[in-house]
Amino acid sequence: MRSGTRATRQISRLFRHPSIVLGLVVAGLFLCLGLTSLVWTPYPIDRVDIARQLGEPSLRNWLGTDHLGRDLLSLLMAGTLTSFVVATIAVAIGAMIGVPLGLIAAARGGWAEWLVLRLSDFLFAFPALITAILITAIAGPGAINAMLAIGIFNIPVFARVARGGAMALIGLDYIGAARLAGLGPFGIAWRHLLPNIAGLIIVQGTIQLALAIVAEAGLSYVGLGTQAPGTSLGLLLREAQTFVLFKPHLALIPGLALVLIVVALNLAGDGLRDLLDPRLARAERVA
Repeated sequence: MRSGTRATRQISRLFRHPSIVLGLVVAGLFLCLGLTSLVWTPYPIDRVDIARQLGEPSLRNWLGTDHLGRDLLSLLMAGTLTSFVVATIAVAIGAMIGVPLGLIAAARGGWAEWLVLRLSDFLFAFPALITAILITAIAGPGAINAMLAIGIFNIPVFARVARGGAMALIGLDYIGAARLAGLGPFGIAWRHLLPNIAGLIIVQGTIQLALAIVAEAGLSYVGLGTQAPGTSLGLLLREAQTFVLFKPHLALIPGLALVLIVVALNLAGDGLRDLLDPRLARAERVA
């Protein structure tokens, strides 16, 4: 009964933050559009029809066709999925490596903390674009290499966020009691610090997901990300740049999709920050 009441309260608080609802709905719609491409698209994305190249939107091709006669709606669906997948895996790489590093830095201190901070400084010196260029020089361009580049850049972000959140807890009495009970740094990090900063990590992950989608689009636009015959929002923008003066919809449609996804994720991230802030939760209970 108590858990049901708590869930109801959380849902009620959720709907008090319209930015979360709006952001999740818009991002969810684009994600569903991308997932649909796994089982259905109006036309195969690799179907070339030169006779219908650069076609205007019509009943046959709702968003028109590109310079190869491929259906733009089909490409948009598949490209949205690629952007989401690359960005999600890149953020997961950063979180799975960065969060444990940040927690151990806070729980252990000393040389471990110094090493994590210096490693973070080193990785921050190489933005995702520079990292992608280095990886591309070794392994060649592609979505996987873009994923690795963005993931590496996310490691110090999550490490610093996790360390900052954990440092706010490390001096509390229950952490001291855990140490007196014989719990080591790894146990403290896993059992006490991680559950209490999970909300902070979720919020940061949402924001980093939006940034990773932009980074993937940028890398694909300059030729370091997704390569044909695959597609992504950035690659669609790159292919449209030659025709933007007389067929602007080829760039406007994937560009607008990219803007809407990023804005939606940022709205959701800002709303989640307010929702998961314990100080605001206490203020709402008092009110």
